[in-house]
Amino acid sequence: MYDDLHNTVELPREVRRVVSIVPSLTESIAVTHPSLIVGATDWCTHPADLDVVRLRGTKNPDLDRIRELAPDVVVANAEENRAADLDALRAHGIALWVTAPTTVPESLDSLERMLSAIAGDVPAWLVRAREVWSTPYDGMRRRAVIPIWRRPWMALGRDTFAGDLLARIGVDNVLAHSGERYPRIDPDALPEYDIVVLPDEPYAFSPTDGPEAFGKPARCISGRHLTWYGPSLVEARELLTEQLA
Repeated sequence: MYDDLHNTVELPREVRRVVSIVPSLTESIAVTHPSLIVGATDWCTHPADLDVVRLRGTKNPDLDRIRELAPDVVVANAEENRAADLDALRAHGIALWVTAPTTVPESLDSLERMLSAIAGDVPAWLVRAREVWSTPYDGMRRRAVIPIWRRPWMALGRDTFAGDLLARIGVDNVLAHSGERYPRIDPDALPEYDIVVLPDEPYAFSPTDGPEAFGKPARCISGRHLTWYGPSLVEARELLTEQLA
């Protein structure tokens, strides 16, 4: 068995204890097999009734507490979690499954491989998500800037899952060819664009915090549906299309 980084992951015949330090992966596993998750970050807000040991954030997980939980595997993400923390867990002999998708199809394949290995099957919600995203978009296209932070201003750049997802509903990132994945930007010095897409995470943009900095129409959207890959993908296409209408 191997993860998205092509690292071999040695798992027991039956996985019974999983720690997740990525919110979308927590939701993916908990919705599929709730009893498997024994620890998750403070940012793991879905499912709403998740009742497990909390392990601080994705960038500062409580490594000692993770070791105490004796997980069969820890699930992580190459971008969301720090390499130093993952290396420290490996050094203590803990199995790690690391994801790294940058497109919607890659995320679906990544989830299927991970869930098949850990939970033993492919859940119905993942099959449905493939169906939802299988139809190509053929409508009007718009050019957008997608900020993810302010003070300093930062936006989606090249090779991001969220940028690929938006392109699949007709919204093209004007910074998709940037040299960085999350470049700093000046709202007054951007390529020509039609709309501003403002997710409510990681920065909590809102109708009163963000749109005023730009000279084009702005749309506030669900950050979870834009950036999480998991059960949210089933409804993300319809919801984001409506929010960006």
